[in-house]
This record gives sequence, structure tokens and C-alpha cells, in this order.
Amino acid sequence: MATSPKPRLSTAHRAALEGNPWFMSMPRAQREALVAAAELHHVRRGAMVFRQGDPIHATDGGFYGLVAGTIKISSLRQDGREAILAVLEPGNWFGEITLIDGSPRTHDATALEALDLLVVPPAAFVQLMREVVFSNAIAAMLAARVRMLYGLAEDATLRSLRARVAHRLLVLARGDATQSVHLRHELQLPQEALAMMLGVTRQTLSKELNALAAEGVVALGYGRIELLSLDALRKLVSMG
Repeated sequence: MATSPKPRLSTAHRAALEGNPWFMSMPRAQREALVAAAELHHVRRGAMVFRQGDPIHATDGGFYGLVAGTIKISSLRQDGREAILAVLEPGNWFGEITLIDGSPRTHDATALEALDLLVVPPAAFVQLMREVVFSNAIAAMLAARVRMLYGLAEDATLRSLRARVAHRLLVLARGDATQSVHLRHELQLPQEALAMMLGVTRQTLSKELNALAAEGVVALGYGRIELLSLDALRKLVSMG
């Protein structure tokens, strides 16, 4: 990864960070300390930010803040199929688990397009964690992710496929990992990627989406899904 020694953030970079609820939940002093501890890296499309199993001190490893581009968090199954766990948009911070427990990376992180990425080195992250306000913010981040994981586990074990599709569309409407308070009504997402998120075949997902489209809940386009009725999607989730 190409890097500059000090982050020179553009207006767009700062807007991305300030659009993230977790980042903005911290006092200004902690936000500024976090950015100041980072280096700005430029990552080409298709490159791996890290791989599953990478150790804590892998090259360019650390706590990451995405300020431009999108990242796919995924895992390869034993049969060679890929499971997409999340798509990270600008403003998201990630990679804290390995820095906290010292264990290897749990998943692959791949650049879906060229990235601008803030990287906080492990030693700097440890220093930041000595501040109670910052460590509490990290705890809140982890709690939010545990809640999301419980929701996905509930989907897989208790909900019908139709309800699982509806729930994932609502999660994506909030920016997936971002979980913004503002819901978007159009998702720029190939159906193949959504199928990988749900762990189903492209054909199975297409059947469910076409049924939702026939009911006027969504509208389908090339590489996009328009959410016509958020209330209908919520109702499907509640019905399970």
C-alpha cells in the first residue's frame, strides 16, 4: 500500500468520517487524536487489505478507517464458495478485534474499488485504548457488532428466507456496517453479492426478489435494488 506519513484529509474524506455515527459519538478531542495517530494509505482495486489468518503485526496492519472506496469483508468456504459478511462504506472503522485479543484476522478484507484508508498502527491503538473515552467507544462498537451478529444468527435459524431477504435489505439501507439513522431507498448492489451475503444461490435470491417486486415492495434494475416500501419490508421481518 502506498502511504503518506501524515493524513492529509480532503473535504470528502472528512465528510465521510463525520457521516459515521460511531465516529461522531466520540468527543472532538478523541476524534482528532484517532485521525492524528493514523497514516493515509492508498490501495488499488482488488487488493487485499488483510487476509484471514494474518497475524497482528502483518505488514501495514492496524486499526483501519475507510475514507474513500468500498471494502468487502468475506470468507471462503471449504467448497470454494465465498460468503460476504459485510460491505464497508466510507466512514467505517474496522480491524479492532485482532488488536484487542492478539489473534489472527478472522476474515478477508478486499478493496472493491480504489481506497483511501487511514491506518492506526498497533502501538498507537494501544496508546489510544488507555484513554477511557476511546476504549468505551470501542466497547460500544463491539456491542453494536455483536447485536448485528445476533440478528443474522436469528435470521439463519428462525426466519423464513423471505424475511431474511427483507431484513438484509433494511440493514443495507442503513449502510450495512454503518447503521446510519438515515435510510436510503436505493441500493447499488449486484444480486450476486446479496446472494453471497445470505448464503443462497443467485437463482434462489432472484425468485424471492421477483416476488417482492411483483408485490410492489421493491423494484429491480441492473446492479441496483430500489426499496419502494420500507414498511412492507419491516412487516415481513416482524412476521418472520
